[in-house]
Amino acid sequence: MKPLHRRAADAVRPRDAHGERAPLYGAQMWRQVLHLLLNLPIGIAGFVLTIVPLTVGLALSVTVIGLPLLALGLAGCRWLGLLARARTRAAGGSEVAEPGPLQARRPGIAAWAIASLTDALAWRSALYNVLMLPWGIISFTLTLIFVVVGWPVLPWVVGLQAAVDRVLVESLLCPGALSERVRELEDDRGTVVDTAAADLRRIERDLHDGAQARLVALAMDLGLAKEKLTESSAPESVEAAARMVGEAHGEVKLALQELRDLARGIHPAVLTDRGLDAALSAVAARCTVPGGVKVNVDLKREDGSAERPDSAVEGIAYFTVSELLTNVSKHAGARTATVDVWRSGEQLMVLVQDDGKGGAAQYPGSGLAGLAERIRAVDGVFLVESPQGGPTSVTIELPWRTRATRPA
Repeated sequence: MKPLHRRAADAVRPRDAHGERAPLYGAQMWRQVLHLLLNLPIGIAGFVLTIVPLTVGLALSVTVIGLPLLALGLAGCRWLGLLARARTRAAGGSEVAEPGPLQARRPGIAAWAIASLTDALAWRSALYNVLMLPWGIISFTLTLIFVVVGWPVLPWVVGLQAAVDRVLVESLLCPGALSERVRELEDDRGTVVDTAAADLRRIERDLHDGAQARLVALAMDLGLAKEKLTESSAPESVEAAARMVGEAHGEVKLALQELRDLARGIHPAVLTDRGLDAALSAVAARCTVPGGVKVNVDLKREDGSAERPDSAVEGIAYFTVSELLTNVSKHAGARTATVDVWRSGEQLMVLVQDDGKGGAAQYPGSGLAGLAERIRAVDGVFLVESPQGGPTSVTIELPWRTRATRPA
């Protein structure tokens, strides 16, 4: 085991964008040096651009121009926070979470001013700009001293200061956990609404183009057969009517099959009655992969007790696997495929694999992207590994219970 002082040194040693140890005196370390030296002039400018408009705005808040000026100053603080996050990304080579834009409840200058005055991120940005003046003096002085006379330990001093700088940015300029969760829920709500609307359009289209058209044709055929029988009892008329009735009978069977397929597409009865094992086995049996699809489902707890996940989670897992196997049949050129479903703690895990040609990707508007959005809407994870030439592996992680059904 490394000594304590060596481990502490490694903790502040520069890292590249992939988290690997960067060279001690590499380009990243010198970018951080430049970043720390610029903290002083940028800190002075940010302090002035924050204190002056906020002070004047607060002093004039009893007048007409006071609050708009204060809102304008807070908007400027938000813009300076954007610059600080960009500087941190450029110096550290890693991602820093970017908050969403300022959103007013209604259009107009008054609504924008109210939104700016009540924006927590803007006030935190103002605090950051104030703190940057003393921190800029400290970081500039220490960096300059160690660049000139303390270069043997410069990488560790720079790494430690860069870590402090990053903590300031992440704690004051990045969105909080609550706001991020609200934004995620808003995105998930939009995804669920869009998915429900698309499903309703699909059902309406299937009914209009399929079963409804067949039932209309059936009614017309039966009407013509009735006319044939009422007009004449000649053998030719009876034979023609019998032929029409036979055709109508065929239309009835086709319409019933389409209605069964439509009902299965909404929510299959086998999934409700017998669970994922039977439902996924039925899907695998209909799949046209030459070598067949092997399904393994084990939803038991560690103590051996059996329990089914939420019906909503079961439905998402079923339709996702069904769509993935459809893609395998149509596009993958696979000989075999496997579906593994198991329970891991409070998560439902699904793994779909095939030995096809690979190349599947989640580009915008694709079927895989739509599946990923549906999975993320319930706080799930959707991962695709599909190199050119195959094989393809899709891993899905779903919560065993949705938030609405978890015990308090």
